[in-house]
Amino acid sequence: MTTPNLPAYTTLSCTEVSKHVLQVCLNRPEVGNALNTQMALDLLDVWTRLNAGPGELRCVVFTGAGTKIFCAGGDLKERQGMTPQAWQHQHEIFERLYWTLIDLPLPVIGAINGHAYGGGLEMALCCDFLYASQEARFALPEPMLGIMPGMGGTQNLPRAVGERRAKELALTGRPFSAAQACAWGMLNQIAAPDQVLALALETAQCIAANAPLSVKQIKKSIRYGGQMELRTAYRFEVEAYNRLVDTDDRREGVAAFNEKRQPVFKGR
Repeated sequence: MTTPNLPAYTTLSCTEVSKHVLQVCLNRPEVGNALNTQMALDLLDVWTRLNAGPGELRCVVFTGAGTKIFCAGGDLKERQGMTPQAWQHQHEIFERLYWTLIDLPLPVIGAINGHAYGGGLEMALCCDFLYASQEARFALPEPMLGIMPGMGGTQNLPRAVGERRAKELALTGRPFSAAQACAWGMLNQIAAPDQVLALALETAQCIAANAPLSVKQIKKSIRYGGQMELRTAYRFEVEAYNRLVDTDDRREGVAAFNEKRQPVFKGR
């Protein structure tokens, strides 16, 4: 196995589906894959390990167990009766896992197999891009519970669908369909429920076949460059580009092109 030394998680199923692709699956289908403290700790651990040393992994596919629900959001049964201090402590774990997911240098493709509500939608929005079941529905229902999105929802949703649309969705808490999410730009593609994971894995294999250093630099350039003034972003892109010139993979890519063969990239 070429993955980092991942333990057996209580709430997750992690499978190396090929040499370079890891599938991470939320595995509490009996409660709609709701996010409880243990799942948050498990997710924080796996994302931290992948940040520290991905080994030969080049792409991650993130999905949920079952056919109906990706993640129903925070586990409100666990939260019933929590003191404010306990609630805030739990939320700090949630915050860390979301930030660690966003910071992952590997591309993360969300295979959203079903409904994603509240923290489930926020978690999906932390992925680099999303494929979803045509039957999936999405919502940020937090104002109906006396709280608000607190794991990137008020920031990532406007970046995906636009500020005015995001305000409407976040302030009303109304659910919206996969077709609407795709039309608004939140989803890259929708598919039949039994085809979503296969679609994500196919794309992951395509990414994994490319030069891994190039993939990491592209992801970094798009993410950070999008937060900069345009001329500064151009300079950031060139700096990222120049880091690839003196690499074995760049030499291998050019040699393979001229020799009319498939390149064998090593990530160095």
